[in-house]
Amino acid sequence: MGGNAHRPATAESMRAVVQDTYGSAEVLRLALIPQPEIADNEVLVGVRAAGVHIGDEHSMTGQPYLMRVMGFGLRAPKARVRGMDVAGVVEAVGTNVTRFTVGDEVFGTCAGAFAEHATSREDKLAAKPANLTFEQAAAVPTSACTALQALRDAGGVEPGQQVMIIGASGGVGMFAVQIAKALGAEVTGVCSTAKADLVRSIGAEHVIGSAGSLTPSAICIQDALGGSSSSPCEPGTAH
Repeated sequence: MGGNAHRPATAESMRAVVQDTYGSAEVLRLALIPQPEIADNEVLVGVRAAGVHIGDEHSMTGQPYLMRVMGFGLRAPKARVRGMDVAGVVEAVGTNVTRFTVGDEVFGTCAGAFAEHATSREDKLAAKPANLTFEQAAAVPTSACTALQALRDAGGVEPGQQVMIIGASGGVGMFAVQIAKALGAEVTGVCSTAKADLVRSIGAEHVIGSAGSLTPSAICIQDALGGSSSSPCEPGTAH
């Protein structure tokens, strides 16, 4: 990535990965831009690590095109700084923020994680567990929450149920395998043959190898007697 951003950032500016048009990774560049201001219910995070997932590619390319109509920007992205998943340290809080104070280590989703600073609503962040590095925490928010919502909320997985994770070695799938196990399910993972040992190592009792592509992910749930649940196949946002 190109860009003229070698000048040290000041209190009012920061380095960030920005884009001015839709396209592949070649449209990204490093630039010096104004540091974002926070609203009353927002937190300013000093970014220590940022996660990358398929949503970042969609935002970068503007595809599927429906995204542009939904408010991402018709001809160019409205938000110039990419990145949604973040881990870092709170550097400032809005007047209505009560859960965090300056110096807290946090992780969650934000606006523009590929920068030195990012803003996030208070309810989009959580305290970073002490046993996770910033890099580990930044990999969690979007993919793990997608898996959790599919299994716990939409699927209602209970102990003794059988769960099949299609795309079990992907970003969402790997979290889905571990969450399903934590909920007491018997897990079958479907993944590429090369990733079979990995999927087995994170908890899948059964692994089905495939030579082809398995995206997008799907989570299929079956009870112990063989009957399908009310949400037998819950799609995920795989990558």
